[in-house]
Amino acid sequence: MADGGLAPEAFSRLMADLRPSLHRYCARMVGSAFDGEDVVQDALAKAALAWSDAGQIERPDRWLFRIAHNTALDALRRRKRQAVLRADEDLGDVADLAAATDARVAATASLAVLLRLPVAQRSCVALVDVLGHSLDETAELLDFTLAAAKAALHRGRVRLKDLAQEPDEAPPRLDAAERERLRAYADRFNARDFDALRALLSEDVRLDLANRARLDGRKDVSVYFTRYDAIFDWRFEVGLAEGRPALLVSDPADPTAAVRYVVLLDWRSDEIAAIRDYLYAPYVMDSLAVARA
Repeated sequence: MADGGLAPEAFSRLMADLRPSLHRYCARMVGSAFDGEDVVQDALAKAALAWSDAGQIERPDRWLFRIAHNTALDALRRRKRQAVLRADEDLGDVADLAAATDARVAATASLAVLLRLPVAQRSCVALVDVLGHSLDETAELLDFTLAAAKAALHRGRVRLKDLAQEPDEAPPRLDAAERERLRAYADRFNARDFDALRALLSEDVRLDLANRARLDGRKDVSVYFTRYDAIFDWRFEVGLAEGRPALLVSDPADPTAAVRYVVLLDWRSDEIAAIRDYLYAPYVMDSLAVARA
């Protein structure tokens, strides 16, 4: 066994158990709950491939976080098309004078605001203030000195406190044409008119059931609707998720009508080119800003 004690089944359970925490971290690193899930999928795929040849792993949980951190950095490098510099890593020891209120500001900051921090500050804030790691653990996970981790956390908290004083941006609005297209889809879904929805699928449509399966092609993706037809704990409505058009799903039996998960659609002309359904990844909602439209 790769770590001298952890069986493959136990390692798979560990990945499943850590997935929500990994997502909370990656979403804050890349500034998007949706992109964060992509990073987690990529990181866990890398971990599964590397595990058998990794030798003894004393702390598999920290090993997984390190892989997730590096995968998030890779995603940021691809996004910016340049190397991400850990500007704070070589800072000297700076006293962390931030009050407990600063930590609360950091813990509740939006993904968009966190994305405005330098990478080192963002990493430390996410690990300490969001996930509850100690400074020692954070320094070890990020391969920082303790002084550098302390400095990055302090500067990140101060910067977030300053950003919290800035006026909020105007909320995004859903284009009228897109609203009507989504509303027509939601109405058909709620009426269980799945044959009409199957007719909208492109021949090369892609389905991503986050944290469960991926399917390609109209024939295989059509089964998606068959499975929804067998259950009754959902109702679709039109909304925004991270400012983009989305279908918000709630349980009709829930008097609070809380959004349980979301579904995203990509269109090619009047055909559905891709479906991303987060039914099996409810932890995404922890980091996702949604609004009914």
